[in-house]
Amino acid sequence: MGLHSTSPRFGNSRRIFSDVAGDITIYVDGQPFLLHKFPLMTRCGRIRRLISESRDPDLSKLELQNVPGGTVSFELAAKFCYGSNFEITPANVSHLHCIAHYLDMSEDYQEENLISRTETYLNEIIFKSLEKSLQVLCGCEGLDPLAEDIGLVGRCIESIAFNASTEQLVSGLAHLEYHSESNRSRTCYRDWWVEDLSVLKVEYYKRVIGSMRRAGVRTDSIINSIMHYAQTSLKPIESQECNMWEMGSLVSDRQRSIVVTLVELLSLEKLSSVPLSFLFGMLRMAIEVDAVFETRIELEKRIGLQLDMASLDDLLIPSTQSSDSVYDVDTVHRILVNFLQKIEEDGPGDDSGYESDGTSGPVNHAAVLKVGRLMDGYLAEIAPDPYLKLQKFMTFIELLPDYARVVDDGLYRAIDIYLKAHPSLTESECTKLCKLIDCEKLSIDAANHASQNERLPVQISVRILYFEQLRLKSALLSNSTSYSHRIIPTSGAPSAPVSPRDNYASLRRENRELRLEIGRMRVRITELEKEQEVIKRGMRGESAKAFFGYISKGLVRMTSFGPGVGRKKEKNDGRKVQGRNEGRNRRRNRSAEKSTF
Repeated sequence: MGLHSTSPRFGNSRRIFSDVAGDITIYVDGQPFLLHKFPLMTRCGRIRRLISESRDPDLSKLELQNVPGGTVSFELAAKFCYGSNFEITPANVSHLHCIAHYLDMSEDYQEENLISRTETYLNEIIFKSLEKSLQVLCGCEGLDPLAEDIGLVGRCIESIAFNASTEQLVSGLAHLEYHSESNRSRTCYRDWWVEDLSVLKVEYYKRVIGSMRRAGVRTDSIINSIMHYAQTSLKPIESQECNMWEMGSLVSDRQRSIVVTLVELLSLEKLSSVPLSFLFGMLRMAIEVDAVFETRIELEKRIGLQLDMASLDDLLIPSTQSSDSVYDVDTVHRILVNFLQKIEEDGPGDDSGYESDGTSGPVNHAAVLKVGRLMDGYLAEIAPDPYLKLQKFMTFIELLPDYARVVDDGLYRAIDIYLKAHPSLTESECTKLCKLIDCEKLSIDAANHASQNERLPVQISVRILYFEQLRLKSALLSNSTSYSHRIIPTSGAPSAPVSPRDNYASLRRENRELRLEIGRMRVRITELEKEQEVIKRGMRGESAKAFFGYISKGLVRMTSFGPGVGRKKEKNDGRKVQGRNEGRNRRRNRSAEKSTF
């Protein structure tokens, strides 16, 4: 700012000119300015009215209240009244415009007064540029309510939205004309104003985003802006040379206001347009700053509608309660409830934001299976927590429907970890927890592990062994019907009461025998398949000699499948006699051959 005059200090007051003695002292925020009535009354309607309405004809003191911009703005206005030349810039135009309205420096008192000068500058320079409009809007902070009343804030907001929409339209037209360069130019355009909007206070930012929506700015640009604003404004409290308790409270209140506002903005966006990881981040921050419960519920609902796309790390939300569990289980529980409710209500053509391909059933079932695996992993992560109550753990397990798990291996692993971490559980509590495992859904490996797991109650181990036995018997029946008479009936009650431990030992012994039998049958079936292949090749005439050789071996092996022991002995004796006869014949042939030479 270039000035043609100086403003030296005289005591505790300021003087615009030092060559003429001032005749009035104006106090602004307690700061005195020694000035002259004539140049002020010529351009300032407010000062003219105050002086003319005063009963003191020799009024020498005047105090101004609630001056927008304080002493800095008033000094600029006084210099303008005295004819001093200074430059209007985007940095000071908001202060000049507000103080001009405050002092009523309109055309009614003099042409080209300060209001008209600043108005011209705003229209010709500021409102034609997004960047300059944003700078002026930032300058309006601290000038309320006057900046709001005279419409400066609203005009800056509309200018920002209009310029953003216009530049975006130009960028879209360039994309149609230059396909190869459109992505780069669009990204550069989006990045600069997304970052610059982050300097606004949250009240202005909310209004800017709303105006951008009405102006037709792209949704992805708005989402990127909200995400960047959250990242730059929601930062941890840094240590400063002040009362940390008061500072922490102020920062927490500000962050709470930001979280609530941003969640309100996100609620107006399409569900699929907001990254799930960002929603989880906002939820964590909402919990940390203790935002209103409605804000948390809104985030949990939006997360629940796309829970099948979440990861395990997303769900591990730390608990804010010192006496509670390590992780915030209640929040994840509500998220899961929202997901299951949506699955039940979701149908083809639903426009609520949950994307479907029109076949709601298969899509929903696949989503439920993914969430089932995710929840099993989550249960295994929270199970070692010594503060996690049994009832809360069981309630979480019971929430998922039966069809959410094809196998219960993950659930069994989580329950086993919980039993190991909570050795103080009673026998009845362990039994109640383990009954949540569907023994029929355990894989062979999991069933083997469970049958030897000493942490499980005996009743549960017997139950697991029983269903494992049924599975083994079914495998035997499917492999060979010739051994069906050896399968123990799977239905019916035992003829006499048996203690759980005796039944447990008997089932384990019988299951081992069944596994061995299945192994032997698999080996035999594999050999028969090889022989069948050789027979097929022999029948094609590929190798008659190998064909007849394998036929003879196959006949010999097939005799080993005979059911009777006595018949095996007879066949063995027949082989021994036949072997002796063949030996005698070979010896006779050798002696005959020797005699011929």
